[in-house]
Amino acid sequence: MPMSVETLHAHLAEAFPDAEIAIDDLAGDGDHYRARIVSSAFAGLARVRQHQLVYAALKGQMGGALHALALETSAPPASSGA
Repeated sequence: MPMSVETLHAHLAEAFPDAEIAIDDLAGDGDHYRARIVSSAFAGLARVRQHQLVYAALKGQMGGALHALALETSAPPASSGA
């Protein structure tokens, strides 16, 4: 059974509570998504490590309930303190 956008969003929001999350269903089948996640949890991490954190947040469902996930991850811009 495919993963709903709501379930995907819930997993990501639980793992990255401060995140701005945008999810697009790429094929309309609930099985192929693009997720854009901006979270302070990614600050200073290599992109590979950022993606590993996202996959861990999906609790083993990548490749099962979720077939394909294109990721765009980043940390928020540093504030200038002004």
